[in-house]
Amino acid sequence: MLSTFTSYKLITNHLDRSLAVKAAEKPVALEIDHYLQRIGSIHSIEAFLKDTRVFKFAMKAFGLEDLDYAKGLMRKVLTDGVADPKSYANRLNDDRFVAFATTFNFQRDGADATSTNAAQQGVVERYVRQTLETSAGEENEGLRLALYFLRAAPNVKSSYGLLADPALWKVVKTVFEFPDAMANADVEKQAAAVERRLNVADLKDLLKLAKFIQRFTSVWDAEQSASSPILDLFSSNRPSIGLDIVLSLHNLKHGGA
Repeated sequence: MLSTFTSYKLITNHLDRSLAVKAAEKPVALEIDHYLQRIGSIHSIEAFLKDTRVFKFAMKAFGLEDLDYAKGLMRKVLTDGVADPKSYANRLNDDRFVAFATTFNFQRDGADATSTNAAQQGVVERYVRQTLETSAGEENEGLRLALYFLRAAPNVKSSYGLLADPALWKVVKTVFEFPDAMANADVEKQAAAVERRLNVADLKDLLKLAKFIQRFTSVWDAEQSASSPILDLFSSNRPSIGLDIVLSLHNLKHGGA
């Protein structure tokens, strides 16, 4: 059996081809076609939220599929936009929400928000990448985590962003061997523990990012050979991040605002 890092390199060294193959698979291609046919005809936040299939496609593209039921939360994210530093998305300490509201910028573009290339082809590209990662993890969850970390970690602005994203946090937790009991600590203490060991800005450096991922895959494989499989973060029966965690991170930084 190939090591996690070897499998990771096989995919990333030929990433364009891997993505093209995934996009051509019939179930994926059907979802892409439906999204592209529908998204341009959606001209309001309410219409976007009401079209469940399109909305779920978009949420999955941004790694937010666990919250596709939270339409009240997403309505607030989209209504406020991102221009104001105090907007809801900017206060959630999770960069996925900022990316979502930036792409579907109804606050700025109004009815034209879904006509941009970012909201159409850009979202499709995100969806295909997310789907590739999901498929890769069917046999090796560490591979999925490594691929996701490669894509998402450079966009994280703080340790809170790592804590808020279950997959990113799993990678960091594995590398630094943080105990499960750490989850019982205050979020600010967890963030401080991360910051003592990791400069989040280093994740934007491709060389440092590559070394961090290699370190993760080594620790992951060692753990898998020494213990039972770790809970699948991405399966349908895994614990969701939940609104309580998202909002607690928000309230921690902004005093319950």
